[in-house]
Formats: sequence, structure tokens, C-alpha cells
Amino acid sequence: MPKAAAGKTSVRQPGLVLTDHVFDVPLDHKAPDGERIQLYAREAVATSRAGDDLPWLVFLQGGPGSAAPRPVGRAHWLDRVLDDYRVLLLDQRGTGRSTPATRQTLPLRGTPEEQADYLAHFRADAIVRDCELVRAQVTGGRPWSVLGQSFGGFCAVGYLSYAPEGLAEVLITGGLPGLDADAETVYRAAYPRMERKTLAHYERYPRDEAAARRIAEHLADREEVLADGTLLTPEAFQQLGILLGTGDGSHRLHYLLESAFVPTAAGPRLSDAFGEQAAAVLSHAANPLYALLHEATYAQDGRATHWAAERVRSEFPQFDRHFQTGEPFLFTGETVHPWMLRTHPALRPLRRTAELLAEREGWGPLYDPAQLARNEVPVAAAIYHDDLYVDTADSLRTARAIRGLRTWVTDEFEHDGVRTGGGAVADRLLRLVRDEA
Repeated sequence: MPKAAAGKTSVRQPGLVLTDHVFDVPLDHKAPDGERIQLYAREAVATSRAGDDLPWLVFLQGGPGSAAPRPVGRAHWLDRVLDDYRVLLLDQRGTGRSTPATRQTLPLRGTPEEQADYLAHFRADAIVRDCELVRAQVTGGRPWSVLGQSFGGFCAVGYLSYAPEGLAEVLITGGLPGLDADAETVYRAAYPRMERKTLAHYERYPRDEAAARRIAEHLADREEVLADGTLLTPEAFQQLGILLGTGDGSHRLHYLLESAFVPTAAGPRLSDAFGEQAAAVLSHAANPLYALLHEATYAQDGRATHWAAERVRSEFPQFDRHFQTGEPFLFTGETVHPWMLRTHPALRPLRRTAELLAEREGWGPLYDPAQLARNEVPVAAAIYHDDLYVDTADSLRTARAIRGLRTWVTDEFEHDGVRTGGGAVADRLLRLVRDEA
């Protein structure tokens, strides 16, 4: 059983009561008497219902490596679910206030080999076991509901596989993984989506292709170091395409490109304003686990990932032909590459650790197709048409493989629809899972 910290702290925001929770859980769930790590979670309940005996809903954030949302009032999806639930916003292990794993803290573990061994316990399967220990504490053993966004949806499918007895219902937004898709398969499907998203952006903003090409040519000729220490190479600049998977990302990218250059005594240089905004998108200072464990989220066949995204990129030479006449400059995103360990300051101290994780073998299964085929937990999932981050075809196959799962396939929202859609996405899924739609 997890142990809650003594003396819970509650604060009030407009319409909300927020309460801190801290738990101790095993680092390795196969060794429950071994080393412990700490989990932090924030309880949110509507002010008008703070004294009610409400069912619990735990929110699992996307990532990997991202902390739970920090709410400011009843915004986005939270506004809808607070009508019916007491919500637990869990910082998954290694994120936020849950025994953080960063360039500052990981050296405390010892050598890169010891750091890699430690981080091997930070995948979705461990997060599911964490949730089960926390559930026993906060609900008194009653099943709870799960809302999983993106990687949080991957965790939710793992939850359905290995601990369905803990679940009352499951809502998934942009997070139905391929049950047997390895990292190479995932990225082989991802590069064509990146190309489509880039070309669609240029249709919306026709001048941006020339603007992007000019920046890439500039970076090929001249080194630019951003304010946070990031070395902006042409390949690093390409990764700003990660914005194209969000609801407002195309517009944000456009405004970023249009103010890229300023005149200086040394000739045109990238502006500080551009550099600051680009650094905010590209930085992994707050979530290095995204880079360290991204490919491991797809590894479950025992094989090492060996920088799958980098290897698969060679099959799509159009991403490197942007200096040829008539070839469009293509953005990337949602990929991790070994050169990032040189260009990104938050990853440089973790270079050998990342290499060891990429070389690691023996990754175990994350999902149980047989259990999913006989699932009895009510499940509803939003699948976003041509999602940049999660392959739609994989999601649809998985939806068919989970007994009783109800889908809502939509092009009304991008991958972050649960945030940008206000309460609409959460409301639609709740009606689906309750058979009201």
C-alpha cells in the first residue's frame, strides 16, 4: 500500500478546491520491499461539491515525461468532468513533483549505466502499477475512472490489459497505440504524416515555405545558438514541425517564421524573439524523459530501439532535399535523434544514459491482446483524423481489438483537442461511454 504524506494542503481557486497528495511507491514493482520513490498528485473538486462523496477520475497526461496540468480555475476538459467527479491530476513517475528525473537529479543515481537501469522502470507498465497503489489509498479500493491523453491513453490501454479490476470506465483522447507496432513501424508511418502536415501548412500560409527555406539555408552556413544554449542546426529547426500537430500550431509556426530575421552589424541574423520562442518549443529541460524514453514507449518485443526514428528517416530522402530547386522544405516532429544529445543543453549531460537506453534489450510487453479482447470495462476513445503524433490506422485497429470500445473519429480537433476543445471532447466521450450518444 502507498503511504500518504502527513498534513494535506488545500487551496482554493475560483470554482475549485485543490488538495496536495504525496505517496511512496516501489521503484520496481517486482521488488515491492526495495527502493521507494515519491509520487505527487493534485486533487481537484468543484467548490460546490467539495463535501460530496463523488466518484474519482484520474487524469494521465501525455508525454512521456510531462507533468499533469496545473489548473487555473475550471478550464478546458476539467470544467466538464468536475460536474461529476473528484479528479486526481497525477504527476507520473519522474515528472513534475514526483521524484523528478532530469539532468540535475539523475547524476545522483551514479554512472550512466545506473541511470539507465533506473529509468528502465519509468515506462507505462510501471505507471499503471503506481495508479493501482494510489487508487487503493484514495478510493478505499473502489474502481475509478481514467482519462488518458496521448501517452496517457497508452497507459490506459495498459491498465485495461493488466489491472482492469481497478477501472470503472476509461476515456482516451488521441492515445490508442498500435498493440504490436514497434518503434520502426511507428516512425515509418509518421514521416508521411509530417510531410502532409507541412504541405497543408504551406497551403494555408504560402509564403512560409520560402521563409523556412531561408532559415534552413542560413543555419547551414552559420551557427546560431539560442538563449538557452540550444545549437540550432537545420535538423533542429525542422523539429519546430511538432507544432503542426496541435490545434493552433500552424498559426503559431507562421508567426514564428515571419519574424525570424533582424538586420545586425554582422548581417542578417535570427532575432532574439525568434530564438526565445523556438527554444521554448524545442527545449527538453523540463521533460528530458520525452527524449530519453520516447522510443522505449514502443519497445515490447525484446529488441533494442537503436534510434529507430533516425534510421527510418533515411527511407524518406525528401526531408533532406530542401536545398534542391523545387523541393519543399519539410518540417519534422515527434521524433528523437542522437544528434539532439549534442544540440540540446538539457540532454548533453545525459548523452551516455540515452545511448544505453537506445541499446537496451529485453523490453517486456506493454499490452495483453487476449485480455483486451474480452474486456468488460466501458471504454470510449476520441481518434483524431490524421493525428500527427499517433497513427490513425493503428488507433482504429486497436479500437477494434478492445471489446466494447466505442470510438469518435473526428477532424474537428487536432491531437490536443481535449485542451483546445474546452469541455466538448470530454462531454462527447462521457456520453459515449455511458451509451447516451
